[in-house]
Amino acid sequence: MTVNRMIRLPALLLAAAFAVPAAAESDGTATESAVFGGGCFWCVEQAFDEVDGVVATTSGFSGGEVKNPSYEQVSAGGTGHIEVVKVDYDPATVDYRTLLYVFWRNIDPFAVGRQFCDKGATYQSVIFVMGDEQRALAEASRDAVAERFGREIGTQIRDFTAFYPAEDYHQDFYEKNPVRYHFYKSACGRADRLEEVWGDEASAHAMP
Repeated sequence: MTVNRMIRLPALLLAAAFAVPAAAESDGTATESAVFGGGCFWCVEQAFDEVDGVVATTSGFSGGEVKNPSYEQVSAGGTGHIEVVKVDYDPATVDYRTLLYVFWRNIDPFAVGRQFCDKGATYQSVIFVMGDEQRALAEASRDAVAERFGREIGTQIRDFTAFYPAEDYHQDFYEKNPVRYHFYKSACGRADRLEEVWGDEASAHAMP
């Protein structure tokens, strides 16, 4: 049992399914979406919330075939889903290439079937791409990371199909439950591993 399993709360609501469009309207501003899996979605959500130009983040699940999965179903295994965060952003302020830069520096790119203390396929790091442009940029960024470290990259790049939001209590968990969140993040060794891999670039929220 991983640390986050011990501290997460019982489910309150079942998720409502929806597919993420490549572009949406938010307060009259055209936004675009990206979907990233980087282990515990609480931590991924916090990382992208701090990026200038990101207008919304939503924790949820992608990659499986079960519709409207609950957190308990996904955690138990067998649904095929991965914990992810849907990032809605203003392309006039931040581009997809920058989001990829932030993504890589907030994960362990070498891990397979886990991230940090969280083990299992649910926590596999993955970039779910929407269309050829996102795929080309994602693959180029993966290749650059592989060349930099001279190691095989464990992160997957997969076509996006659908996104299912997690229960309400998972959204903005790091703000709603800061003590529990920081205990989990510290105990999981996320910051230490990111610094070990990325050095001064660890936990980046912008391009240099």
